[in-house]
Amino acid sequence: MRISALARRTGVSARALRYYEEKGLLVPERTSAGYRVYTEEHVETVRRIRILLAAGLNSDMVREILPCMVADGEFLAPGCEDLIAEFERELQRIDTQIAELHDVRSALTGIITAGKALASR
Repeated sequence: MRISALARRTGVSARALRYYEEKGLLVPERTSAGYRVYTEEHVETVRRIRILLAAGLNSDMVREILPCMVADGEFLAPGCEDLIAEFERELQRIDTQIAELHDVRSALTGIITAGKALASR
């Protein structure tokens, strides 16, 4: 299938698919004329890429781990044991960011509350 068909099948724009290819996440076959040719396997690869990106992983990390990911029903699972520790580190990083955002939100709420109190005097 051509890139437009893959885009329709996956709900991902052709531009995003070209980006995935540029980043080494998606490797289509090429015709002798240079046209990209995608298979059903590429549909699944794009689905996996989208899941990993939605989980907050960047494209470089996705490129590294994609070969080790296996389908486990609706989720992907790490097929290489060392990935579990890497995912746990990523989860900790996200938890730290969430805690920092809560602190920022509290500070901003305090500033707004103080501003409203000052304005009502």
